[in-house]
Amino acid sequence: MDDTQMWQTIDSERALTADLLAGLTDVEWTYPSLCAGWTVREVAAHLTLGHRIGLGGVIREYAKARGSFNRVVDQTARAEAARRSTGELVAELRGAVGVRKLALGQSLKNAMMDVMVHTQDIALPLGIERHMPIEAAVVSADDLWHIGFPFHARKRLAGHRLVATDADWSAGEGTEVSGPIEALLMLLAGRTATIPRLTGIST
Repeated sequence: MDDTQMWQTIDSERALTADLLAGLTDVEWTYPSLCAGWTVREVAAHLTLGHRIGLGGVIREYAKARGSFNRVVDQTARAEAARRSTGELVAELRGAVGVRKLALGQSLKNAMMDVMVHTQDIALPLGIERHMPIEAAVVSADDLWHIGFPFHARKRLAGHRLVATDADWSAGEGTEVSGPIEALLMLLAGRTATIPRLTGIST
């Protein structure tokens, strides 16, 4: 995929996720997501933030989080979720469609992966079926396999060979784990919810 195609995928995912969120009940916004400790509301807030925080804001947030990347991500999402209404969060996500700005230090591939995975983090616990674009999922799976921090997929899945059954993609060596590329991508991102869709691995 070239940059234009990846931005188009990001725009599509943002728009579709905004539509999904707009249709949720007040109770559904409080459901636990696949991100440990976050509800649907916190994930939605996180999706609105990356392109809006500049260098100065990042420095301030890192100071508050005592230099921890994970604390920065967690604290900013919680703060935004607390101060914004659900309608405002939906509007922010819709407003991000067409914006060509990445979070500080983020690659375009990582941004695409982030929105696709977080959409599933929202949809799966709610029993909502959403499928990833296969080509984008392949690019994202490659990205997650190679980047290391913060997912460390190769380390976590050492001793396994991952094989997509619906795309030309594989990685690793060892016991074969196979299934749809979107289920493998979620596994690479540290989620266990799609393991029932895979063969060769158990929870």
